[in-house]
Amino acid sequence: MDIRVLRYFLTVVREENISKAAQALHVTQPTLSRQMAQLEEELGTPLFVRGKHLTLTDAGVMLRRRAEEVAELMDKIEFRVVWVTEFP
Repeated sequence: MDIRVLRYFLTVVREENISKAAQALHVTQPTLSRQMAQLEEELGTPLFVRGKHLTLTDAGVMLRRRAEEVAELMDKIEFRVVWVTEFP
């Protein structure tokens, strides 16, 4: 699992639809669907209840919380690295 996949997951959660998330991410719908299926396989549990709109399973809710924390931390790290590099 890498940060890119976690960001993809968070976009799918926000859009509640893989096709809309794929458009927002500028990737194809099959690619994003495959990424989400691989993430579920890697974690060994379904993350979504699939229907007209995607909803999260309990595992999906937990992953969303942790993925948000990781994404926020990565943003802070990237900001700090740029800041130190540009303003030593």
